[in-house]
Amino acid sequence: MDIVMWVVAGVMVLLSILMCVVVLVQQTKSSGLGAAYGSDTVSFSQRGKAASREAKLQRITVALAIAIAVLAIALLLIKCFAGVSL
Repeated sequence: MDIVMWVVAGVMVLLSILMCVVVLVQQTKSSGLGAAYGSDTVSFSQRGKAASREAKLQRITVALAIAIAVLAIALLLIKCFAGVSL
């Protein structure tokens, strides 16, 4: 049972590092004052490509967060059923 706990913990660490990288790659949502006054100079085709890329990154972030939560609950259940004290 110890091996399973170590494997789950290792996968959690790898997913956490991957999630940090994915979050850091995403662009900020605010455009600054330039967009407020209409001086946003990005064309529509560039916005579409960036939006689809950002949507993919957001879906990956959500999927990684769910996977980390499931692994955390699984690790807790493994510890409880194995009789290991928390």
